[in-house]
Amino acid sequence: MGRDNQTSKSGTINAAGGTQRPAFLLYTEEERRRRDESVWTLVQGILAPVQFLVFLISLGLVLRFFLLGEGAFAADVSIVVKTVVLYTIMITGAIWEKVVFGRYLFAPAFFWEDVFSMLVLALHTLYLVMLFGAVGSVEARMMIALAAYATYVINAGQFLFKLRMARLEAARLQVVAG
Repeated sequence: MGRDNQTSKSGTINAAGGTQRPAFLLYTEEERRRRDESVWTLVQGILAPVQFLVFLISLGLVLRFFLLGEGAFAADVSIVVKTVVLYTIMITGAIWEKVVFGRYLFAPAFFWEDVFSMLVLALHTLYLVMLFGAVGSVEARMMIALAAYATYVINAGQFLFKLRMARLEAARLQVVAG
């Protein structure tokens, strides 16, 4: 820590007066308070399992298409629904990030999750371009959907890992404060 910095309970206060997050914390005290008070935290908590349920249904329909060679329309509809839910959770997640961290995307605590989310969005968007632009075969489009779903699973795992870390961090801070 430089001589122009001092320590507070919520992190390091730099010479400019801004609070920096210690390397080991996901949230400063103020960020944690904003997270806990934000309606967007509840919205994310509702949308995440909804998105996962839509994903499972859609994955089943896509696999059915590959296994039986039928049901392309149902699979397409389900992928469009999944993509709409994805865009919804991404937009509301960006709002949540703005409320909690002061920026819409790429806050240090969730930087890599946001980077990977961009890949998830890109693949889902490519699928939509293929579908609505009549680009490529149905099989190629469904393969893009599977690639999009694989990246979604990885990205969901990243966020679940961060959720677990946040819970452990909260428990650790309670022990320290208690």
